[in-house]
Amino acid sequence: MALRIEVVRARPGRAEIVEIRLPDDATVGDALAATGLKGNPVGIFGKRVTMDTRLADGDRIEIYRPLKLDPKEARRRRARR
Repeated sequence: MALRIEVVRARPGRAEIVEIRLPDDATVGDALAATGLKGNPVGIFGKRVTMDTRLADGDRIEIYRPLKLDPKEARRRRARR
């Protein structure tokens, strides 16, 4: 049986969504290779995972964008204002 996987990459103002089917023993790295999308860090339903994490049917792999500013530094700047 093949796994149905969705790979999502966040872009400013939109998201790229690619749906694929992979073999039962597929990993996150396999899914990214199959879609041609690159990125790190990645997660499944909001939980960070590694490239060797095994997938389950219906998983949604999320490719995260880098932060523009460290959250602690952003809070410090807001506090100074």
